[in-house]
Amino acid sequence: MNISLPDALKAHVDEQVAERGFATGSEYVRELIRRDQDRQRLRTLLLDGAGSDPAVPADKAYFDALRSRARQGAQG
Repeated sequence: MNISLPDALKAHVDEQVAERGFATGSEYVRELIRRDQDRQRLRTLLLDGAGSDPAVPADKAYFDALRSRARQGAQG
């Protein structure tokens, strides 16, 4: 895949490659795409969570039980 960029964007990519240790402009663009994919996944998860009913109230008892389970898991 080839992507054409205006001079200003090409200069920005070249700066990022030099300043942030990317080997090539392609590597920088791949990183941007990965970050965008992560952002989209996170957004989907947040929206799904916001639209769902809570399974149990997140009150003191909930967090006490969560801490207890975490301690038991850490003990083996």
